[in-house]
Amino acid sequence: MFFGKSERVLRWALPGGARVEREIRVGLCGCGVIGEGLVKALLEHSDVITERAGAPIRLAAVADKDAARLEIVRAQDPSVALLDDAFALAQRDDVDVVVELIGGVEVADRLVRTALEAKKHVVTANKALLAERGAALFALAEQNGCDLYFEAAVAGAIPVIRVIRESLASDHLRSVRGIINGTSNYILSSMANEGAAFADALKAAQEAGFAEADPTLDITGGDAGHKLALIAGLAFGAHVLPGEIPTEGIQEVDPRDIQYARNFGYVIRPLAVAERVESGALDLRVHPALVPNSDPLAHVDGALNAVAIQGEMVGPSFLSGLGAGAGPTATSVAGDIIDVAKNSLAGAPVRKWHLPTEGEGRIQPIADLSSRYYLRFSVQDEPGVLAALSGKLSDAGISIEQMVQDVESGDEGTATIAILTHHCREGDVRASLAAIDETHLTTAPTHLIRIVE
Repeated sequence: MFFGKSERVLRWALPGGARVEREIRVGLCGCGVIGEGLVKALLEHSDVITERAGAPIRLAAVADKDAARLEIVRAQDPSVALLDDAFALAQRDDVDVVVELIGGVEVADRLVRTALEAKKHVVTANKALLAERGAALFALAEQNGCDLYFEAAVAGAIPVIRVIRESLASDHLRSVRGIINGTSNYILSSMANEGAAFADALKAAQEAGFAEADPTLDITGGDAGHKLALIAGLAFGAHVLPGEIPTEGIQEVDPRDIQYARNFGYVIRPLAVAERVESGALDLRVHPALVPNSDPLAHVDGALNAVAIQGEMVGPSFLSGLGAGAGPTATSVAGDIIDVAKNSLAGAPVRKWHLPTEGEGRIQPIADLSSRYYLRFSVQDEPGVLAALSGKLSDAGISIEQMVQDVESGDEGTATIAILTHHCREGDVRASLAAIDETHLTTAPTHLIRIVE
């Protein structure tokens, strides 16, 4: 026999079971692309959401400074309260869950704090906010008896957070690596599939809605760095700030690199890597990488995201799907709302989704990384250059695995040499390349891309 709270929890878990009279009232702050998708999900999928939550979830209020966006909501449901002040919404008596979709850090931080201090549960998709202020916000949430959920902050509809935090909670994770920025992957895929230059591929991504008007955070690796900081905290208990993670963007990837990679049996993907190394430090980095054709990540094309997780007991796990866009991200946000609703209805204790404020967060210096490398040299097309290059690399302890040389068309007197190295220390590679580029051997700075296997 079940009594009280346990009985209700059991009934809510059964399809078609008893419903409680109480509804869960949602206040949405920010009605841009994702917010509009969430409004659609809550209004058009209310039957499914009610079934899964065990009680009705109602969109009670929306706040946005853009009056046109609010009118779109009004046309769909005139009963929704419309405001131009998100802070006022966060303190309304008829709101139980505040959804923060305004983005940024400073204003979003104040808004989430206002909501938590008003005893409101919070759902957010803001990876920058949580990566930089998450530890303090989770502590505030616990202090006020509130849930703070954030599944949509990493990889859109792919349940990376739940898998790491719940499904693999009993395992020691060895590594997490993947494609967690769809914009960068779309650009590199376009360059590979269509032979487009970087600028043209970026423009196409913007026209297709996969890149913002200002794509800086996406193409420089900043967006992936925020997400990787969250992953490192959850997977390894590490207190890591995004600015501490070695990060490189995709701007310097040239169509020649993509072609050489293909000839060597690789594709170039924008990767985020988190791994515990033998010293106990964390190998954390964001950068374009050569991925062998045999790796599942090599086949994640377009705007898709994917994450490969290696556990001590479970071995490899692979998750893939759309990591951005209104539909996938809004679906993930709605899933968090359902979970928060279940907790609230059941009177369950606040879910402690802490990001550590301290812990083993020592990051391995990128100079100490041991990897294989792709190197592209632009050199004078003259006798002895190749031998001189090989000699200088050898002097630094860098062994060549494969090499190809092409005379550059339309540029008389120059050639391109593409090299794959054996494993070597990055600091040694960088020092050797700097010395080579100071000589007369090269006509442009040497380009380096890491190989991830």
